[in-house]
Amino acid sequence: MPLVAVEHLTMRFGGLIAVDNLSFTAYRDEITAIIGPNGAGKTTVFNCLTGFYRPSSGHLSMHVGGEIVRLERIAGFRIARRAGIARTFQNIRLFAGMTVLENLIVAQHNSLMAASAFSIAGLLGLRRYRSAEAAAVERARHWLDRIGLTDRADGLAGALPYGAQRRLEIARALCTGPLLLCLDEPAAGLNPRESEELNQLLLLIRREEGIGILLIEHDMNVVMGISDHVIVLDYGRKIADAAPAEIRADPRVIKAYLGEEDIAEAREGEIGDVAPAEAGAQGQPARTRGPDFPLSRE
Repeated sequence: MPLVAVEHLTMRFGGLIAVDNLSFTAYRDEITAIIGPNGAGKTTVFNCLTGFYRPSSGHLSMHVGGEIVRLERIAGFRIARRAGIARTFQNIRLFAGMTVLENLIVAQHNSLMAASAFSIAGLLGLRRYRSAEAAAVERARHWLDRIGLTDRADGLAGALPYGAQRRLEIARALCTGPLLLCLDEPAAGLNPRESEELNQLLLLIRREEGIGILLIEHDMNVVMGISDHVIVLDYGRKIADAAPAEIRADPRVIKAYLGEEDIAEAREGEIGDVAPAEAGAQGQPARTRGPDFPLSRE
């Protein structure tokens, strides 16, 4: 049984179709990557899943405890708790003026507010609230240990190095106890060592936490290194859906990233300096590919 099933998802913005009749499934204990050139509709898919956008048409189903939850029918602010979906964004959105530990505790505000009876139990210091608060701190410290930031727990989140802030944002999402973790370009701006640390963290989450991961990423070393399943979008349409090895050699994927005129040059080993493809016959705008795409030269 899939963890999340997307069926015939379409998202229109006036006359622009950002996502066009997209269907795919993602499973628990798997890392599913959604890739494609800039403007392919990847983040729009995340925004539909997490309630930022209401789909123009289609169904978004999440399997939660034996029950099917229809995401398009739930108010956006209820999706995180009701369906167990957490996400990160392309741009880091930490609370820079709060400590590292406080960033992880604030992610657990739903359970803390319930335990405090809307602040009454907290003000009175009742045992119920003290127990919930201790559990929140323990969960936060657990994830600080996993991401290697225990010694920075009392420092400001905004003072962390960039790579550490990326890991902290993932840990904050995990503190909500999600069933599905949606990561929007988590390796953006990371150096090779930090990207490898990210790979190991995501593999640990999949292996030990049993959480399904949906990943949008342009760093193909990350995608091909850890993904179980890869979906490729181009102009909002799915053009490939397979294991990483098949995606790497798929001519439709190569064409989408490089454009027809540059494929011959790329196959001669000059991938690193490929220019953006020219506008297509349909009048589509030229786009750039994601960096470091390890194409097959077979």
